[in-house]
Amino acid sequence: MCPTHTDDALPEGKDNMVAIENKPNGVNGTNGVNGANGVNGVNGHAPDVPRRNPYAPRASDFLNNVSNFKIIESTLREGEQFANAFFDTKTKIAIARALDSFGVEYLELTSPAASEQSRKDCEAICKLGLKAKILTHIRCHMDDARIAVETGVDGVDVVIGTSSFLREFSHGKDMTYITKTAIEVINFVKSKGIEVRFSTEDSFRSDLVDLLSIYQTVDKIGVNRVGIADTVGCANPRQVYELIRTLRGVVGCDIEVHLHNDTGMAIANAYTALEAGATHIDTSVLGIGERVGITPLGGLVACMYAANPEYVKSKYNLSMLREIENLVAEAVEVNVPFSNPITGYVAFTHKAGIHAKAILNNPSTYEILKPEDFGLTRYVSIGHRLTGWNAVKSRVEQLGLTLTDDEIKDATAKIKELADVRTQSMDDVDSLLRVYHSGIQSGVLEVGQKEALDRLLKEHREAQRGVPVAA
Repeated sequence: MCPTHTDDALPEGKDNMVAIENKPNGVNGTNGVNGANGVNGVNGHAPDVPRRNPYAPRASDFLNNVSNFKIIESTLREGEQFANAFFDTKTKIAIARALDSFGVEYLELTSPAASEQSRKDCEAICKLGLKAKILTHIRCHMDDARIAVETGVDGVDVVIGTSSFLREFSHGKDMTYITKTAIEVINFVKSKGIEVRFSTEDSFRSDLVDLLSIYQTVDKIGVNRVGIADTVGCANPRQVYELIRTLRGVVGCDIEVHLHNDTGMAIANAYTALEAGATHIDTSVLGIGERVGITPLGGLVACMYAANPEYVKSKYNLSMLREIENLVAEAVEVNVPFSNPITGYVAFTHKAGIHAKAILNNPSTYEILKPEDFGLTRYVSIGHRLTGWNAVKSRVEQLGLTLTDDEIKDATAKIKELADVRTQSMDDVDSLLRVYHSGIQSGVLEVGQKEALDRLLKEHREAQRGVPVAA
């Protein structure tokens, strides 16, 4: 199946940016497309017709679960397999509590059979009284199952490799043995009155007939979920859709997907899986896990928010996302990537002049995510050669200065000139605007008087350094 299958604090570095007030100017905001003065508003030219979200699922697609999914958060299982990860009990509890407060439906923990401390940690988290259901992830083996059900977990996630690679080079078992053992383990876990999921490992490099046969078997004996795992991150969205859609026609239970990100497809594959009928998505904070990890929690939330923001806001405490990512980043000694969806330090930063103008008028022009929904702020960067006068005008107003549009354009030209030499900090820009305003108000400066402005700026710099100004 795989193509290769052969046998809000201002973040650091934003000192040249303007924090922009979060205004209700989105698609349905007061000045937005459907707002009071918008295209479809009271003073507009068309009837007030609700605007359809083009990213939302089609109502006719009854198998689509983009607006009906659950997250199985695996930072405390898959995340422990990240190269830098070492979570002591205190850290595990802090992460578990934070994720529970965020609202994930499930927390998946390392197998208690892995080590004595893993068993103790599993028991400790089960006793916290969290809202999220606690799962543990085990091999398809009775010894592991017996240990797992004694920890107090709400469910057990059972896994075994089914691809020819893993059957030959990992556990060495054939499909007859795998099926027989799966039935034994599942029946045992079910007898304890807790949830059980059965997943194949390396699903996308497994034989399709083998997969459908074993999934159909475990579905008939009452498994709660079956799992599809892209263990090596080789699948693409088309392959994910086809396999999940096919599986949906074979089993009646829920379908979970576990997607590695080796080829950068994890978020897209997760979304496509939900479109095809999957019900549960495995995530980890910042995507940490084996190799480059799995579907990142924040990235999945961003993707699902774009499809149905009200649904996502109703399910999860979105303002906690930055706190959770910082907690995990510190624990594993990495930085949150600058390009991280939602919480990357440039996620809501606008630079180009044409973008800044539109953002100031209506943020939805260049934002599919609203920073205020995540407890964050948008910024417009203005101390650079690409800046536009509308962005500078916003800063003039924030500083309480009075300048005409022509004066602002003149000041903007000076900012661009200086920024051709080096990027101007916010203090640089503010100083220039105040000097320009003072010159205009005192009558010693007019629009277009470049030499006069240069002289005023030089005098200001010398005064700042304590150099006497010539009479």
